[in-house]
Amino acid sequence: MEFADLSNLVRSRRSIRRWQDKEVPEELLLQAIELATWAPNGGNQQNWRFYLIVNRDTIKTIADAVQVSANQIASWPEAEKFEDTATRLRERASFFHDAPVAIAVAASQYQSPIDQILVAREKTDPQAGQIRQWRNIADSRIQSVASAIAHLLLVLHQMGLGAVWMTGPMQAKAEIEKILKVPSEMDLVAFIPVGYPDESPESRGRRPVKEVCEVIR
Repeated sequence: MEFADLSNLVRSRRSIRRWQDKEVPEELLLQAIELATWAPNGGNQQNWRFYLIVNRDTIKTIADAVQVSANQIASWPEAEKFEDTATRLRERASFFHDAPVAIAVAASQYQSPIDQILVAREKTDPQAGQIRQWRNIADSRIQSVASAIAHLLLVLHQMGLGAVWMTGPMQAKAEIEKILKVPSEMDLVAFIPVGYPDESPESRGRRPVKEVCEVIR
């Protein structure tokens, strides 16, 4: 692939929230997921599990669970000073209920040997506890899954499909895990509705690289 082609692929990807009422070939989605598993990941743990949801009733059930949770959050007195957010929760939290397919992503629970050392050590050494806090900021299992999702979104875009990376549904994590039968040793971390796009969002642009990158010479 020429650099110009790669650049165009990355720059033209958009988060899609409306889809055509058109079936997506299951084999195409499995190919995309297979490529996503080639993403870099901590310790080559490959700690991800992808749930390819092609049953539309299941997607609707998940959307309903998310909406119930969203309505509850919006109803709390603490939400009154965030009126715009509360309105979006009531009106848009389950926007994906008509998505043709969806991919839920879970991450296995894992504690590296270093973390086990730090957990044992921090009982008597505050410095070990501080180090573990620093490491938790850069949670490797979440970074690994995020890397796979980034790969997945680009592959889906190249295939002519549109998707949106969601973490909002995690407010109904327990309900979704029950619906999908996610094993107890794994945690749901993302939800990705997919389909053929029925919208062409304009680019919001990006901040100049000079504003987000510092060169250390």
